[in-house]
Amino acid sequence: MFILSLIEFFQSGIFILPLSEQLLLKMSLLYSCNCCVSILFLTLHPFCINMKISNIEFPDKPLFLAPMEDVTDPAFRLLCKRFGADMLYTEFVSSEALIRSVNRTQQKLMIYPEERPIAIQIYGHDPVSMAEAARIAEEANPDIIDINFGCPVKKVAGKGAGAGLLRDIPRMLKITSDVVKAVKLPVTVKTRLGWDDDNKVIVELAEQLQDCGIQALTIHGRTRSQMYKGDADWSLIGDVKNNQRMKIPIIGNGDVTTPERALECFNRYGVDAVMVGRGSIGRPWFFSEIKHFFRTGEHKQILNFEEQKAILKEHVIASVKWLDLDESDTLHLNGDLLQSFSDDFLNKRLKGIIHSRRHLAATPVFKGIPNFKDTRIAMLRAETLKDLFEIIDAVDEPLMREQTKLSEEDTITCS
Repeated sequence: MFILSLIEFFQSGIFILPLSEQLLLKMSLLYSCNCCVSILFLTLHPFCINMKISNIEFPDKPLFLAPMEDVTDPAFRLLCKRFGADMLYTEFVSSEALIRSVNRTQQKLMIYPEERPIAIQIYGHDPVSMAEAARIAEEANPDIIDINFGCPVKKVAGKGAGAGLLRDIPRMLKITSDVVKAVKLPVTVKTRLGWDDDNKVIVELAEQLQDCGIQALTIHGRTRSQMYKGDADWSLIGDVKNNQRMKIPIIGNGDVTTPERALECFNRYGVDAVMVGRGSIGRPWFFSEIKHFFRTGEHKQILNFEEQKAILKEHVIASVKWLDLDESDTLHLNGDLLQSFSDDFLNKRLKGIIHSRRHLAATPVFKGIPNFKDTRIAMLRAETLKDLFEIIDAVDEPLMREQTKLSEEDTITCS
């Protein structure tokens, strides 16, 4: 009985080993019964079965880029993919706007072959509209349709969409079932622990969503009432993962800002994947730093200061080409970033620059540089490529950095 109990314990997935993907643990258990000695060899490899969503297979300890409004556009997604993100998501798409063919909303459906696998995330409060929006999104040929039941901002949750549906679970389940039935693609959900501390319903809700037919569940470790304040609570995410009824992959999200934290989320809570959100804003190379830590247990600065500045500039150019030139085939850049633009264009006010400000404000590249306030203000007010790049190019790597806190307005976004 002891041996059988031990086997069940290992198979349950509760026993999470912090091992590299190369490691094979062989345990020999010796016991005697009626003077007979039996030797049982258990070969355990916790990473031998890679996570799958439907027929999409992921590598060991996959890292997902969280869907974030005004952040995860094609320009940023392609950079994150280059630096190791295993799964990408679009900005969230309003079901009502998609049905009405709003141009800005339809633009969010643009995806590139290099981004795969990628999900289009939709949100709304009406089951009929959500099912129709899912069918429209499916025509853009993503790999997955994801439903947002997690956005906490008032303009979304206050209208009964996003995290607002945590106060109307029957409607949430109706939307989920209708979307699953409406499309042939796998459907996934992203949500939160519950509406507030008195209504943390995620353990039961996860089972209900699974019964609706979703094929993976992402959980942000906060309630709606918390917004993005306080610490993410991963213990309930772990409870969902360790619930024996749950068969679908569980993806954890919230406060993954260091490689150590990402590894802890896998090892301590047993999640199938970790989703990185605000920690990647202005820092697409963060995925490479995490994966290097997974492989070696060591920190490594993947890019030096000048290389990091070059990536920020590349991102700005890609945003400009996406929003101001509509050149869908020119998001990949080589050589001199500005050589293809005329002087008039370099001095033109551009939407792509304004769109990139969130990344420039949040990036750790310039954090802690002494007496940087005036330069930072000028950088975030620049409206032309010429002015912005002159400011960035003039910033030298500091010998020492001051301790700073990331301000809330720099990081708050909706996902």
